[in-house]
Amino acid sequence: MENTTDTFHEAFNFTQSEVLTKMPQNPIEVQVITIVLALLICGVGIAGNVMVVLVVLRTKHMMTPTNCYLVSLAVADLIVLLAAGLPNISEVVDSWIYGYAGCLCITYLQYLGINVSSCSITAFTIERYIAICHSIKAQFICTVSRAKRIIACVWIFTSLYCIMWFFLVDTNKTRHADGVVVSCGYRVSRNLYMPIYFLDFTLFYVIPLIVATVLYGLIARILFMSPLPTSLYDRKEGSIHRGHSSNTVKVSGKSDKGAVTSRKQVTKMLAVVVILFALLWMPYRTLVVVNSFMDPPYLNTWFLLFCRMSIYTNSAINPIIYNLMSQKFRAAFRRLCKCKDPEKLTKYNVPVCYSVIKDSSHESPTQTEQEDVSSYCNTGGKRVNFKDECVDTDTMFSIA
Repeated sequence: MENTTDTFHEAFNFTQSEVLTKMPQNPIEVQVITIVLALLICGVGIAGNVMVVLVVLRTKHMMTPTNCYLVSLAVADLIVLLAAGLPNISEVVDSWIYGYAGCLCITYLQYLGINVSSCSITAFTIERYIAICHSIKAQFICTVSRAKRIIACVWIFTSLYCIMWFFLVDTNKTRHADGVVVSCGYRVSRNLYMPIYFLDFTLFYVIPLIVATVLYGLIARILFMSPLPTSLYDRKEGSIHRGHSSNTVKVSGKSDKGAVTSRKQVTKMLAVVVILFALLWMPYRTLVVVNSFMDPPYLNTWFLLFCRMSIYTNSAINPIIYNLMSQKFRAAFRRLCKCKDPEKLTKYNVPVCYSVIKDSSHESPTQTEQEDVSSYCNTGGKRVNFKDECVDTDTMFSIA
C-alpha cells in the first residue's frame, strides 16, 4: 500500500522553490466530511472488531478454526483503523503532528494491519476449502491448534516483511511564507518505491483474490451444484438393531440437512467478506498502479478521500456482516451487549424421529421383529421407551 499518511501533502512537496508561497489548506468541506466520516466509520469499526475478539475468546463453543482466523482479521482491522483512520482526522486539519517516531511506527502499523488482514482472508478461504471439499482430511488439518500456529506464522511473516518501512519513510518539512508544513512521506525518490508497491499489490491483493476465486468456485460446486445423496434428506427415521451381543442405534433425519445448511451459511458469509475486500480495496490499488505510470500523479482530493474511506469501511464492515449472516455471532453479540454469561450456550432445537428394529438372534437367525418405539419430535426434547428388556449383557450404541 502506498504511504497513506503523505497522500494529501505529496503534491505540495513538489512545489518547493525559491519563491515561498502560502501554506496549502484543504477546503473546509473536505475537512468536515473527512472528520465526520472517519469518526463514524472508525468508531463503528473499532467497537465491532473488539466485540468479535471478545465473543470468540470468551465463549468456548465459538472457538473454531474459522473463528480463529476471523479474530486475526479483526485485530488486523483494528490496527488499520487506529493507525490509518484516526491520524487522518488530525492530518486533514493540520500538518503532521506525531513527529519522526510517530511517522515510522504509524506507517509500519498501517502496512502490518493491511497485510495481515489479506493473509487472514486467504487462510480462512483455504480452511473452508479443505473443510468442505476434503472433509476426511479436515478432521486432522482444520483444528484450532493448527489454526493458531498458522496465525502466528502469518503475524511473524508480515511483521518481518513490514520492517523495511522503518527505513523508507521520513518526516519532510516544506517552508512557506506563513509557516512550515510537516508531512510523513518518502525518504528517497518516489520512483524507487514502485517495485515495493507492485510487490505488495501482487502478494496481498492479486494472489489472495485469485486463490479465493478458484477455491470458492470449487466450494460452490460441492455445496450448491453437486447433487447431494438422497439419504441425507430421505432418512427421517432412525433404527435400533438389537442382537445377541450388542445393540446398535442409528439416528439420522434432519441433522444431515442442518449440517449442509450451516456450511452453506458460513461459506456465503465468508464469500461476502472476500468480495467486499476486493471491491473496497480496488479504488486505492488501482490508483497506485495508475500513478506508477503518471507524472505528475493523479491526486484529486475527493477521489483520495473516497479511496481512504473505502479502506476504512473494509476494516469496519466485517462485524456487521457476521451479525447479519451468522446466527451464532448474532446471539453471541447479543449476550455480550447484555453482559450475560458467555459460556451459556444458545439452545438449538433439532427434532429427531426414529424407530427401533429388534433382531433376536438368540431365538432364531431368521426371526426379526420390528417394534415401534414411543417417541416424539418437538422442540421440547425427545423420549424413547423400550417395551422389551434387553437380554444382552453388553450393549453398544453407535450414532450413524
